Amino acid sequence: MRKAIHHLKQADPVLSAIIEHVGPYKINYDEPAFASLAEAIVYQQLHGKAAATIFKRLTDLTGLPLKPQGILKLSEAQMRGVGLSKQKLSYLRDLAAKTHGGEVDFARLPDLPDEEVIKHLTQIKGIGVWTAHMFLMFSLRRPNVLPTGDLGIQMAIRKHYRKRKLPKPAQMEKIARPWEPYRTVACWYLWRSMDIKTME
Repeated sequence: MRKAIHHLKQADPVLSAIIEHVGPYKINYDEPAFASLAEAIVYQQLHGKAAATIFKRLTDLTGLPLKPQGILKLSEAQMRGVGLSKQKLSYLRDLAAKTHGGEVDFARLPDLPDEEVIKHLTQIKGIGVWTAHMFLMFSLRRPNVLPTGDLGIQMAIRKHYRKRKLPKPAQMEKIARPWEPYRTVACWYLWRSMDIKTME
């Protein structure tokens, strides 16, 4: 990781200042498995605490670790009862059915290039490119992911790189070019910089 930090500091003075301010890199990883993606669906567009409560209620019904069969055995009423919207329960059922049927194979994902992982995961209802990017970063531990659709990254770039508006994907790619091959690390620092209130 020292190599990545050193590269980013040398490559980009703006990022260098952010790294100095934020401090050590401490990313939390998930397992590249069914449960992580199911959890990501529950967390979509929800505040962390609310999502955590719903996910806990869900796993209280299914048991741990969360498996496709656990989701498939639940009725719609049970899933609605834990706080899932109709839309999300249909996403979870689609993920569970495709995993159970072998269309989605989590064992294969570590060997696939980033673009293939995105293609594989976005065949699931409710899984878009953003969720696939998060899975690449936090479950598969890919070092060079730039989630151009992430609002937090867009806001951080607008703030630190003095942009008048939220940057478009092409502009983000251009700013992030010097960060390669460590764009994931750079993004973690950008997210953290927005959590730290004193960062000007």
